[in-house]
Amino acid sequence: MVKSLNTKVDLVIEGTAFTGISDYGKIMVGDKGFEFYNDRDIRKFIQIPWEEVDCVIVSVMFKGKWIPRFALKTKKNGTYTFSSKDSKKVLRAIREYINPDNIVRSLSFFEVLKRAMKNIFKKDKECKETAR
Repeated sequence: MVKSLNTKVDLVIEGTAFTGISDYGKIMVGDKGFEFYNDRDIRKFIQIPWEEVDCVIVSVMFKGKWIPRFALKTKKNGTYTFSSKDSKKVLRAIREYINPDNIVRSLSFFEVLKRAMKNIFKKDKECKETAR
């Protein structure tokens, strides 16, 4: 059995980890870190200490009415994406341990397109200037 990082648990809720394929299990938020345990395979677990979390990226839809998923960006090991039955409850529990300034909203679909168009036209100008 896997030993938990946490000494005190604030929230346990059903969730999904998006690691290649979807893994269903339990999300645990506690005093030492964020943990995910797979329901079917006890060897598949994710433990992230709070010191390792750089920021939390939240996907917001319908002006905050629905939060389909959130991601924990770590300092060394990349980004882990999760979803839960009640993401707002999970994010409120995470906010106790992570600075609220480090919880950010992800870009919307149209913001991504707008940024891509700016970069395309910016690259065209750079190409024309270097061609002279």
